[in-house]
Amino acid sequence: MFGVDLRQVVAGILTLTMFVMLIHMIKRDHFDPVQDKLPGVTDEVSYESGKLDGTHIRKNLGLYKGDADELKACWVKPSDIGEQSEGYVTFSLTNGPEYHISQIADAVIVARSLGATLVIPDIRGSQPGDKRNFEDIYDLDVFMKSMEGVVFVVKNLPDHISTKNIAVVKVPNRVTEDYIATHVEPIYSLELQPEIRDLVDSMVERLKTLSRKTDGQFIAVDLRVEMLDKKGCRPDNDGEKSCYNAQEIAVFLRKIGFNKDTTIYVTESRWDSSLDSLKDLFPKTYTKEAIMPADKKTKFLDSQDSELEKVIDFYISSQSDVFVPAISGLLYANVAGKRIGAGKTQILVPADIQDSSASASNFLSPYVSKKNHFAYSCYC
Repeated sequence: MFGVDLRQVVAGILTLTMFVMLIHMIKRDHFDPVQDKLPGVTDEVSYESGKLDGTHIRKNLGLYKGDADELKACWVKPSDIGEQSEGYVTFSLTNGPEYHISQIADAVIVARSLGATLVIPDIRGSQPGDKRNFEDIYDLDVFMKSMEGVVFVVKNLPDHISTKNIAVVKVPNRVTEDYIATHVEPIYSLELQPEIRDLVDSMVERLKTLSRKTDGQFIAVDLRVEMLDKKGCRPDNDGEKSCYNAQEIAVFLRKIGFNKDTTIYVTESRWDSSLDSLKDLFPKTYTKEAIMPADKKTKFLDSQDSELEKVIDFYISSQSDVFVPAISGLLYANVAGKRIGAGKTQILVPADIQDSSASASNFLSPYVSKKNHFAYSCYC
C-alpha cells in the first residue's frame, strides 16, 4: 500500500508508545506501563507547629495561590505537508483521555513522516465492545482545522481501501523530544465536543457554588478506589509511595492548612465507604454522582461508560484551583501539563507528614517547582 520500505519506517521513525497499524487499529495492550512513582516526594520538609484540629494551623498559607499567567506558545506550524504517498494511518484512542494526547501525537508524527493521510480514530473503552466515534467526545471540526498544513486528515477510510492483508508496524519509543515538541504536540488540538464541554463547565460551576466560604475555590483529588486496591499503596524500599488512600489524603490536606470548609472533588464516580474518612475531615467532599445534573446521569454516569467518566475527571482536574494526585501515573502527568499551559500551577504531591503541620509549598509538584515537565519546552 505504501510506496516505502517498512524497514525504513521502523528505522527512521522509531517513535512513541503505540503500534501503528497501517489500514488497521491499535490494540490497548500494546502500550508500555506507566512509571509508578510520584516524583519529588521526600521526607525532608520544613514543618511548622500546629494541631490537626486546625486551631493553630497557620491561616494564610496561600493554599490556592500559584496560578501564573498563561504561558505563550512559541512553536510554529510546519510550512507545508510535503510529498504525499497513497497510504493511510489508522489507529484507536485507548485507556482514557490522559493517553489520548500522546496517542494523537504519535499518529501524527508517523503519518507526516510517511507522507500518509491520517484517518480520524475511534475511541475504545476498557470493556469489550465499548467503542465510540471521535466526535462523541472531542470537537472534530476543531481538530481537523488544527491539522491543516501538518497532515492530511480524513474522517473515514475510503471505500476502495481493503482492510485485509494489513501491514502492522511496531514503532518503539521515540523519535526525539525536540522533534515532538516542535512539530507534533503543539499543533494538534483536542477540544471537547459541545455537550461534554457544557457538562464539565456546569459541574465546575457547581463546585464553585459549593465553595462560597473559600471564594469559589476547590480542590480536585485523583482518587479512584479500584486503582488504590490494585496498587496497594505501600512504601517501597526507599520509603516512597506511589499512591495514598482517602484517610492519608485527608490528614495530608489538614496538616498543610486546608480547613473543614474546603470543597473537594474526587475522581471516584460514586460514593464508596472508603471515602468516609476524607468526608469526616472535609464534609464538602463530592463525587461525580453528587454534582452531575440529574438529566445527564443516565447518559454519562448510569451507562457504565468509563471512557466518558475519565474525560470528565481529566477536565475537572485540569480546571480546579488545586490538584492533588493521590495516584501516580499518566493522568497526573497530563493534567499537570494542561494546567502548566493554563497557568494553574498549584499541584500538590501528597506525602506522609510526621509532624503536626507543614507548609504547602514544600509539596509543590516538581513538574512545577523544577520546571521539569515536558510542557515547559512548548512555551516561552
